[in-house]
Amino acid sequence: MTLAKPEQTEYNAFYAGYIAQVPEGDVTAHLKEQLQKTAGLVAGLTEEQALHRYAEDKWSIKEVLGHIADTERVMSYRLLRVARGDTTPLPGFDQDLFIRGTAFDEWPLQRLADELAVVRQATLSLFAGLSPADWLREGSASGYPITARALAYIIAGHELHHLRIIQERYI
Repeated sequence: MTLAKPEQTEYNAFYAGYIAQVPEGDVTAHLKEQLQKTAGLVAGLTEEQALHRYAEDKWSIKEVLGHIADTERVMSYRLLRVARGDTTPLPGFDQDLFIRGTAFDEWPLQRLADELAVVRQATLSLFAGLSPADWLREGSASGYPITARALAYIIAGHELHHLRIIQERYI
């Protein structure tokens, strides 16, 4: 499925950096490839490395991985609502509250890897059932217009953003 990158009017400017990181082309193929890269990164870590924080007030690698999965779930839910034509304004979410509400550091690293894979498979399954018109539907999230297509790119770009941070600051 080759979706053109969304126009700037299709999303909150906050997400522009995420969307810009996603290469042109088939976003589904990119998400599948990304899953393999993330799995490879996780497979190369020890439990001790995955608990590393590059600063005292920063999340551990495990928490970053859990955050990626949580955010993909939220964005996929938004995408589902928008793609189905639901124009009910969707609220934002507090990523720090989500992290405080979990114990990702206590999860075995393999469980986090499995979680990411399951979430990604659910996202890809959702994408497979959408028509070209579904991708262009618009809704509202966090008080801003958003399209299903923009949400797909945000999912991909969000993970790229955090993988880059892991590689630059943690490993």
